[in-house]
Amino acid sequence: MSVFGKIFGGGKKQAAAPTPVEAIQKLRETEEMLIKKQDFLEKKIEQEISSARKHGTKNKRLALHALKRKKQYEKQLNQIDGTLSTIEFQREALENASTNSEVLSVMGSAAKALKAAHNHMDVDQVHDLMDDIAEQQEVANEIAEAISNPTGFGQDVDEDELLAELEQLEQEELDEKLLDVGPIPAATAKLPDVPSALPEKAKSKKQEDDDLAELEAWANA
Repeated sequence: MSVFGKIFGGGKKQAAAPTPVEAIQKLRETEEMLIKKQDFLEKKIEQEISSARKHGTKNKRLALHALKRKKQYEKQLNQIDGTLSTIEFQREALENASTNSEVLSVMGSAAKALKAAHNHMDVDQVHDLMDDIAEQQEVANEIAEAISNPTGFGQDVDEDELLAELEQLEQEELDEKLLDVGPIPAATAKLPDVPSALPEKAKSKKQEDDDLAELEAWANA
């Protein structure tokens, strides 16, 4: 090692930087130590004030010394307050940085996992797969429709012919019912329609007799 290296400590290895967690822990310990020192200084200030009051009228020299010490303690107390503010700021900054680092680490891992998942997929293959699914769905619909239509029954049959046959069956059934009933009595037989109304002017006796005879003949028909 050269002389300059020995003098300026060039041969010493630099200490590794502490992790954020370690630094935060050190700052917390320092905060606790300074807060304890604050309590100690506040008590000393109270003691010096009490001493100054005690010697104020009897021994001014001791009273002044007590006030001077109080001023020194107050100065140290103010310095500690400033130091605590700086430490608190550093601790909060480290905590935020640690949180951000953890969040970024998680997001980085998630991004890698997502990329790895997408590496197994190809956009063109996905589109082809969806087209195949749509095509197979269409085929399935055609098959279902074909299955639902009856085959080999009622094919090539003339509907008019079926209607004529139905009318014939109905007529036969009606004829059978009429045969079962028998001949219709003359009293209940359906009579021909009554002739239209006679003219308004009075008819002759002979015309009335002729009409009556015709009516009787029509009734006995």
